[in-house]
Amino acid sequence: MSRMSRRRAVTLALTTIAALSLAGCAGATGAENASGAKPAAATAKSVSDLGGFDKLEAAAKAEGALNVIALPRDWANYGEILDLFTKRYPEITVTEQSPDFSSAEEITAAKTNEGLDTAPDVFDLGLTVALQNTDRFAPYKVQTWDDIPAELKESTGLFVGDYGGYMSVGYDSSKFAAPTQLSDLLSSEFRGSVAINGDPTQAGAAFAAVGLATVQSGGSLDDFQPGIDFFSKLDKAGNMLKLDVTSATVASGETPVVFDWDYLNSAHSADVPTWKTVVFDGVGYAGYYNQAINADAPHPAAARLWEEFLYSDEVQNLWLKGGARPVRMEAMTKAGTIDADLAAKLPKAPADTVVPSEDQSTEAGTLLGKEWAAAVQ
Repeated sequence: MSRMSRRRAVTLALTTIAALSLAGCAGATGAENASGAKPAAATAKSVSDLGGFDKLEAAAKAEGALNVIALPRDWANYGEILDLFTKRYPEITVTEQSPDFSSAEEITAAKTNEGLDTAPDVFDLGLTVALQNTDRFAPYKVQTWDDIPAELKESTGLFVGDYGGYMSVGYDSSKFAAPTQLSDLLSSEFRGSVAINGDPTQAGAAFAAVGLATVQSGGSLDDFQPGIDFFSKLDKAGNMLKLDVTSATVASGETPVVFDWDYLNSAHSADVPTWKTVVFDGVGYAGYYNQAINADAPHPAAARLWEEFLYSDEVQNLWLKGGARPVRMEAMTKAGTIDADLAAKLPKAPADTVVPSEDQSTEAGTLLGKEWAAAVQ
């Protein structure tokens, strides 16, 4: 299943969260020792705070567990990444919680399970949700911190961009002619066929779909209203398909046209040979997902080891293998550590690309919260 819709079904979400809560012990979590004091890893802001990487590995192995959440295995090659971590650290049991949760539901799970050993140790979040919840994150700078562009990381390490791509439209070319511009999707040919991967007030990819519609409609990232207006028109035309998008719905033909990141849309060609992906000419919309450590992580050393793992050369190349653009790509290209063959396979980037700033994301999130439900009913 893809993280495309990754979240929504609130009843299911709350049921799952409740089940996790019941499974947790009521005593001290993995982030506390017998005296109730937090271990050094819980406040470590870099490996140097723990005396080096070897000490971090030893502490994580001693904890013996890592809780990840909202990581579908078919999302940007997460399956291979998770398997590699497990192979490298067999002493650490990885629990993959609720792979289809939204960014917002990740935070809800952390709040519900606060103080329990079932709480997520780490998060993978869209920027808007990350900005809204910095009080829940522990600052940490990985060893490759200097390779990460300043505009793609919070300055103290509360959250850090990791992998990204361009917002695109995927479609079954056996059923539809190639859309060449956003307005094509308003035609009767696409009636009841166009889906976005979630609620843009909760899911990062859906938020980005509105951002793309904004800049493709002549607007700017300072005001998402043109994007909201486009989807309102799409809905009124009868073309918007309100289904949660997954790999299964694409394979079955239930969601034949999908707004999503280019690396996720491209992956559907494995199940649907006639599936094509288009990044529209004109202004392109790019975005990165962010990693963060739960300040209440029950396994704080394992959480920090996971972050170090994700930002290593090896795993940055695994994002590339999944069709995503790793955040350290420029630095690794200069250093000669990027997989050049995989990099050459990436779709051509638009000449004019925009990435929302923190302020723009915050303002857009506020606007969507006020306007989206009424615009798309």
